Amino acid sequence: MKALLNLHPNSLQKIHVFLEIFFLRKMFDSSRFKLKIFSTITFALIILITIFAGSIISNVSLHFKAFENGINHRNHLQIHQSARILKITSEYDPKLHKLPPQPEDLQLFDSSDSTRMFDSKVREFFSRENQCKVQVFMTWISSVDSFGEVQFFGLESLFQTNPSSCLIILSKSMDSDKGFKILAPLTSRGFRVRAMSPDLWYLLRNTPTERWFDEIKNGSRSWGEIPPAQNLSNLIRLAVLFKYGGVYLDTDFIILKDFSGLRNSIGAQSVDSNGNWTRLNNAVLVFDKNHPLVYSFLDEFASTFDGNKWGHNGPYLVSRVVAKTGGLNFNFTVLPPVAFYPVYWTKVAEFFVRPNHTGQAKWVEAKIQQINGASYGVHLWNRQSSGLDIEEGSIIERLISDHCVVCSNRYFSTS
Repeated sequence: MKALLNLHPNSLQKIHVFLEIFFLRKMFDSSRFKLKIFSTITFALIILITIFAGSIISNVSLHFKAFENGINHRNHLQIHQSARILKITSEYDPKLHKLPPQPEDLQLFDSSDSTRMFDSKVREFFSRENQCKVQVFMTWISSVDSFGEVQFFGLESLFQTNPSSCLIILSKSMDSDKGFKILAPLTSRGFRVRAMSPDLWYLLRNTPTERWFDEIKNGSRSWGEIPPAQNLSNLIRLAVLFKYGGVYLDTDFIILKDFSGLRNSIGAQSVDSNGNWTRLNNAVLVFDKNHPLVYSFLDEFASTFDGNKWGHNGPYLVSRVVAKTGGLNFNFTVLPPVAFYPVYWTKVAEFFVRPNHTGQAKWVEAKIQQINGASYGVHLWNRQSSGLDIEEGSIIERLISDHCVVCSNRYFSTS
């Protein structure tokens, strides 16, 4: 009885029809009574087959529906997963997507009472009362703890050769109590150096880079893969020279001469066999306020910015602009490599090693004599030399010792 109750309704209906046929045949065809047993067995088999077939059809129907649902579900999952993969692997197009700046990037735009007073502080620092013979800028966008001995040696050499200069280090991290203590050995000796938090909004206002800066800020333009600090340093040096004029120096320089005689100059990093420059560099820039070539540098920065190529917005930028303009009507000078880059970046390690035999000692003496005679400074190519020890007796040690004001030799290696 339980088995009958559990049968599919279609199966029960078929049983009912076959039973009616069976009993009608018994009533009206008595001549076939003798086949009762055979007919009963036959109809019983038919009933069982019908029940079994109905169950199979019902189960097949249910499984087919489930299979259809399963295929649809798997297709839905496959489409969803494919969409996610396409989204992940698709290339970023800054024209189609907006990526908000990361939290650490946003700190570069923070405004404070210090930054809002930036312009007045700069003008006061470079005022006549300070009698600045040369006004110099540097940038430091790294942490205050990473401002090391090489950077300090650079400051010493600047004031040893340009004692009447005034230096502003554009840096939020150095514009702090710890930064003040780092600079104290120089300020206590009367040298005019100060760290200031730059007001980026003011520096870029009314320049070709103002719109670029807005796009970076609101996320409609990407920084790219190059660290933001590097490209901001490339930009800030141009902006401060355009606004105020003066000298920009990278912090990995040893300065050997007075800069007061330089105006509107840029250094060649390399030249061809005929002495024509093949690459300029922006590690040293000397320009008057509102100089048209610096304006062109800013315009090139904004219009061709690429955050994925090292040097594209820095050394390569100044090279591109000067090559395109040909220097027409811009009134500036390209100085030879020996002026600022007497050693190429691939060979800078040779300047850190002390001579081990007579031949090397003679080479060191000749090189020092050449540099002291023809160079305004020596770029140390910090990216290549930051992990090197300054060995006692090396070219770098000799130059630092001859152009220091604090003259601490605790960082020199004697090994």
